[in-house]
Amino acid sequence: MRPYRTEDRDALYDVCARTADNGGDSRPAIPDLQLAGSVFAEPYPALEPELTFVVDDGQRPVGYIVGTADTATFARRFREEWLPPLSERYPAPTSGGEPQSLAELFVSLMHDPERLVLPELADYPAHLHIALLPSHQRSGFGRELMRVFLGALHNKGVQRAHLCMVTANTPARAFYDRLGFHVIDVPDPGPVNYLGRETLW
Repeated sequence: MRPYRTEDRDALYDVCARTADNGGDSRPAIPDLQLAGSVFAEPYPALEPELTFVVDDGQRPVGYIVGTADTATFARRFREEWLPPLSERYPAPTSGGEPQSLAELFVSLMHDPERLVLPELADYPAHLHIALLPSHQRSGFGRELMRVFLGALHNKGVQRAHLCMVTANTPARAFYDRLGFHVIDVPDPGPVNYLGRETLW
């Protein structure tokens, strides 16, 4: 495991695409292999590289953890800095209806970074995303990524962090439960849960 390097960019897109469909491979549903990573992975090292860590198998990253120490600031910078160059490739939805595909959902999320800022999460200002290829799951790498990431947040003076996960992804929920995450009560969360914990490991 090591800190992120700029040459890891393509690998992060790849790992994200292979794990973005409720923990499974999104590539059959989304031919554009950069879409998922443009929402859930690469904005974080682009905006806060010191909080990105990867698992490297000796040839390339096979997993990562990304995040931000301040979700409100991240959402603003996503809107102002990250989104504009992507808007031509991924135009904002115009229908106003519910997304009809996984790709439409991801584009909708991309154009709504303010969704990340909820009053119920104010006491958990940091947030994170973690992904590991199946070949490297259940081997302790996820726990180690989380330990290093939370430690980096704690060193920054951040006391609590949260994450958002699809409720149906029960293996992920079991993993987070083992690491001491608990449910944060958010009214009408839809098909997701918000989980939080102290950054002190």
